[in-house]
Amino acid sequence: MGSVSGRRLQDPWRGALQAAGRRLIETYEVLARAGEHLLHPVLDGAAPKQWSHYPDDDAIDDAHGYQWFYHSHSPEDRAGAVEHGHIHLFARRQLWAGRLRSHAEREFAAMTGRPRQRARTRHLLGISLDSKGVPIGLFTVNSWVTGDLMLNAPATERLLEQMQLDTGYPRIDAVLESVMTLCGAEIGELLAARDAALRTRTPAAVLDDHELEVLSEIPIDLDRKLANA
Repeated sequence: MGSVSGRRLQDPWRGALQAAGRRLIETYEVLARAGEHLLHPVLDGAAPKQWSHYPDDDAIDDAHGYQWFYHSHSPEDRAGAVEHGHIHLFARRQLWAGRLRSHAEREFAAMTGRPRQRARTRHLLGISLDSKGVPIGLFTVNSWVTGDLMLNAPATERLLEQMQLDTGYPRIDAVLESVMTLCGAEIGELLAARDAALRTRTPAAVLDDHELEVLSEIPIDLDRKLANA
């Protein structure tokens, strides 16, 4: 009975992985038939300029409470990086304002020096893309990098698990949603490593510590994910 029960518990999750995999493949198939790059709608066919935000004022989904932007760094700034650029993903205030009084968030605030700034967003995750517009890695950064704040790891993980996007860029939204589902295990590890990195420094200064930029990072292989989904 135990093995049958185990299979039943796993089936819904496997179904979600398979659906995310199909959606990802279909999105890139549409792009290939059209001869378009994933980022074409935000770049408007032009080469991206380093450090510029695409789109200028971020891609915002007011209904669901998420936003993102794409940008790239200079090669000198990210020595050894293989990405073409990356997307920063954020949660807007309506998703987390009610969580700030929770015990978990109060503990996280204490660990990060009880920041007083009233940021409108919480950074969730960075997604590295290769030159073809395919995600190749996930990472987290310190708060000074994005100019906002973070949520504790379990809360961040939940927001990524339940993420829905409708920013007006449907193909990019589809890729981001699919990657969140396919890479759930990696995201959990990434956020745990992020918080472990934060704990290594004095709380009062940790979020402004410029020696801590990338807090955690992990490569992802979507071809392998799709083969095993």
